Amino acid sequence: MAQTKKIKALDFEAQLKSVEKLYPTFQILDETGKVVSNDLLPDLKDEELVELFEQMLWSRALNDRSTTLARQGRLGFFAPTAGQEASQVASHFAFDKKDVLYPGYRDIPQLVLHGLPLHKAFLWSRGHVEGNNYPEDLQAMPPQIIIGAQIIQAAGSGVGLKKRGKQQVAFTYTGDGGSSQGDTYEGMNYAGAFKAPVVFYIQNNGYAISTPRHVQTAAPTLAQKAAAAGIPGIQVDGMDALAVYTVSKAARDWALAGNGPVLIETLTSRFGPHSLSGDDPKRYRDQASFDEWDKKDPLIRMRNFLTEKGLWTEEHEVELIERYDEEIKEAVKLADATPKQKVSDFLKNMFEVPTNVIEEQIAYFEKKEGNK
Repeated sequence: MAQTKKIKALDFEAQLKSVEKLYPTFQILDETGKVVSNDLLPDLKDEELVELFEQMLWSRALNDRSTTLARQGRLGFFAPTAGQEASQVASHFAFDKKDVLYPGYRDIPQLVLHGLPLHKAFLWSRGHVEGNNYPEDLQAMPPQIIIGAQIIQAAGSGVGLKKRGKQQVAFTYTGDGGSSQGDTYEGMNYAGAFKAPVVFYIQNNGYAISTPRHVQTAAPTLAQKAAAAGIPGIQVDGMDALAVYTVSKAARDWALAGNGPVLIETLTSRFGPHSLSGDDPKRYRDQASFDEWDKKDPLIRMRNFLTEKGLWTEEHEVELIERYDEEIKEAVKLADATPKQKVSDFLKNMFEVPTNVIEEQIAYFEKKEGNK
C-alpha cells in the first residue's frame, strides 16, 4: 500500500500534463473576426481600434516595400514581419512612449512606432552608423542581433527604473529560438528576483530560422518557462490583435504596480523567410503549413471585426496603402541622401579617448579619404 502511494507521488507523466493545463491560449477574435470572449474585450474606443488596425496595415506595407528594397540590394539585413502584425504592433499599442523598448532584429515596426524615424531604420539595415544615432527622447535601444541578449538588457533596465522610482516599464522581444538561450532565463530570473517592471515577449513563430520549435525544446508551451523564474507566464493567440493588446495591457499594469515582470508567449507565424539573407522556408516547411497560417492572417480577422462594426471601408484602406507607400519612398530618399560613412568615422567611434594605434589609423584613413 505504501509503495502505491509513493508511485503516485512520482507520477512524472501526470506532472507534465498538469503543467500544460496551466497555460491556456487566450483569444478574443477567431479566424473570421468574430468575438469569442466578450469578457476579455479591451476597453478601446472606436478611434483607437481603427488606429491599431491602421498601424498593422502600415507594418504590412513596410514589410512588402522592405522586401522589394532588400531584393534590389538597397537594404542590408532584413527580417520579414508579415504575419506577426498582431504580435508586434498590438503588443506595442499597450505601452507608453516613455516605456523603454528593447527590440530584436525583427522588431523594426515597434521601434518606428515608438519614435525612430523610418529612414534611420533603413540606415540601420544598411549598417550605417547613423542608423544607431537616436533622437534624445526616444526610449529605445537599437535592435539586438545577438539572440536573447536584449532580455538581459531589459532586465537591467527594469531594475534601474525601479531603483529610481520611475513610472516606466521596460519591454523586450525575442523569438521561440531565443527562448532556448541562457540569456533569456537569466534575464527573467534576475528581473523576477528584483521584481523589476519588465514585460518579456517570446514571439513563437514556430521556427528558429529553420529549426522547428518542437525540436529545440521539449516544453509544450514557452509561457511555462516563466515558472522557473517565479513570474507569471501567459500564452496568447498571436494572430489576434485584441487578445495580444488585452494581455499586454494587463501585464504592463501588473509590472507598473510593483508586482514584477511578466512573460507573454505569442503564438504567431512569419509568412516569409527568416531573413532575406539566403533563407528558403520551402526547404523546411510544406505548403500545408503556409496554407494553415494564411487562414489566421491577423489583418483579415481585424479587418472583418472593424467592418462588422461599421468602422472600416475598402476605400479607406486603399487610400492608406497609397499614403504609406509614399511615406516609405520619402524615407528611402532620406536614407539615400545620408552621406556615406567613412572608415575613419568608425575608428573615431571605438573609444572616447582613442589609443595611439587608433589615432594612427584615423590619420591614415583620413588621408586616404581625402580629408587631409
